Order: sequence, then C-alpha cells, then structure tokens
Amino acid sequence: MFVDEAKIYVKAGNGGNGCVAFRREKYVPRGGPSGGDGGNGGSVHLEANPNDNTLLRYRYNREFRADRGRHGEGSNCTGHSGEDLILQVPVGTLALDDQTGETIADLATPGQRVLIVNGGRGGRGNQHFAKPWHQAPREHEDGFPGEERHLRLELKLLADVGLVGFPNAGKSTLISVISAARPKIANYPFTTLEPNLGVVNADGGTGKEGREIGRTFVVADLPGLIEGAHQGAGLGIRFLRHVERTRLLVHLVDTSDANADDPVHSFEVINDELAAFSESLTQKPMIVVATKLDATTDRSRLEALGAHCKQHGLEFHSISAVAGEGVKELVRSIADALDKIPRGTPDSADEDDSLAKAVEVNPSARHSVENPNS
Repeated sequence: MFVDEAKIYVKAGNGGNGCVAFRREKYVPRGGPSGGDGGNGGSVHLEANPNDNTLLRYRYNREFRADRGRHGEGSNCTGHSGEDLILQVPVGTLALDDQTGETIADLATPGQRVLIVNGGRGGRGNQHFAKPWHQAPREHEDGFPGEERHLRLELKLLADVGLVGFPNAGKSTLISVISAARPKIANYPFTTLEPNLGVVNADGGTGKEGREIGRTFVVADLPGLIEGAHQGAGLGIRFLRHVERTRLLVHLVDTSDANADDPVHSFEVINDELAAFSESLTQKPMIVVATKLDATTDRSRLEALGAHCKQHGLEFHSISAVAGEGVKELVRSIADALDKIPRGTPDSADEDDSLAKAVEVNPSARHSVENPNS
C-alpha cells in the first residue's frame, strides 16, 4: 500500500531528577553532599532511509516517545541518559509542524538525519548546592520535560521525470515499456491509483558483470488528471506533489481515433490543472508526446497538436508504446533534455546516485529500452 501522508505525535524523553544524598563512609566524618545529577532524556530524530518508499509504518502507529533519563544516585553517580529515538522515513519526506504549518525538515538526501524534538536536561543533585555557608544542602532539581510536537509527514517522490496527462493517455504503458515497473494497465479510466516509479537506461549499454552503464533517470507515473481536478474532481491533485521535485515534465496526449476529445484542448486542460496546483509546475521544461500512434488513422488532429506545440516552443514526439514506434527516440530525447537541466539541490553533489537508490529497493529494477517489447 502506498501512503504519502501521515500525522504523528513525537515526545522526547524527560530528564531524570537530581539526587539528595550525603557521603557516609568510614573515617570520613564530614563527607558532605554526594547527590548525582539526573540523566538527559532521549531526543527524537528523523532519518532518510533509501530502502523505504512509503509512510505506511506511520499509518497506524502514530505516537512515538523517546526514553527518559534515569534519576541521579548517591556517591555522585549521574543517571543514565535516555536513548535517542530514530524514525526512518523515505527519502523525499517533508516534515511539518501540524499546528503551525512550519516546515521543520526536508529529508532529500539518503542518510540525512534531523533533530525533531530535544530531550529534557537532567536535574542537578544536591552536590551543586553546597556553599561554605550551606554545607549540608537538601535542595535538588527535578528533570526538565522533553519537547513534544505533532508532525505532518508528506512524501514527495524523488524522480527526474514526471508523466502527466488524462486517464488512459498511455502513461502506465509507456513506463512499463521503458523500465521494469509493472503498473496495472486496463482499458478504463483511473487504472493507476497511486504513483509508480521506474528507472530507465537511456543508452542501453552493459558493462562488467552485466551492470548497465550510460545515462539513467527516474520516471514517475502519476494517476490521471481530469478537468476540475483542482476542485477535487476524479482523484484530485493530491498526487501532483510528487512532480514538484522533478526536473522535466512529459505530457502525454491521446490522439487515437477512439478518443473523441480534441488533443489541443486536452493539452490545455491539463496545463490549467498544473497551474492551479502550483505556478512552479508551469515553469518546468516540458516535452509533449502524442500516444497510441498505431491506433491513429486521422493524422489531422496529430498535426494540429504538433503545430500547437511548435507555436509555444515545446518539443513534440509521437509514439506507439505498444508497437515500440518512437519510444527509443523519446527516451534519448528525455535524457538529452535532462543533461541540460541543472538539479534543484546544488548542495547535494551525489544526488545522481541518491535518486536511483531512493527507488531501487529491488536491484533488478533496471531495464534497458533496447528491447521495448521485452
């Protein structure tokens, strides 16, 4: 089950109380105060785990508490500090304060760890209150409470390319041909109910030990949009957050004879829905792809869509994913376009590897496009 939103409560451990004790030892008649300090409470951290791709573990278990600090003891013994609690989340998770909406952390790099709530400090024992004029203090400090927060976790999948379009535009078929992803494909709308990721090898080369070499990129297949999606129609636009991190959009438009809608109008409708969700999506580079070429006998609508894209300076391709026509050319054009687009996080030098690691739970997920019908 794919879960991309969760609400949880986190509580850091309280600090232990300081101790009131006096040294009682033979031949030491005036040992003085010897109360130890309380231990610090454990903190709660979030850590980006490249082997996770869903927030399912936080769907039903919503409360997490770190260990508290132990109380101080005599003989100036400090109590044990509580162990920190580390919560594993998928790479690309956004942590927000559920009450204020403040963004606390954006875990976009594998292994990145962020402190969410700090453990309470342990209280001081009576040894700290000894003064020349007050040599037998019975004062001590209680431990300080740990911080607590209500969090909202949102997962934004890390992908280079996002596939968008109407339902049944051919997005799932395309990703199943160019990668090892196997989404559900059927001849009815809204077959795809959750995003799917696939790793694509654009050059199709293999090196030693059968490892693929060349340019690779990650593609995200999103559930189809319809007119009025920003108002909740169909599946709405809740999945569009997963293309906010992408560098390139590939807009698929069905131009087959079976589709009675005007392709140019369909193209503009989806663009309007993208703009209604976020203006930043309209600024992303886009490649327009006419699909189901094998089922298109009336080429006038195809040519009209191509002319519309040329007028707006958009790259245009026509393919048949089932027959493999134009697929390899499209994949290489996508790779060429990605080579010209800088990554959005310049501070992450090794993000090339992190993107692939974030989705390659199964190492066999890589798939060459040299044989599109395999």
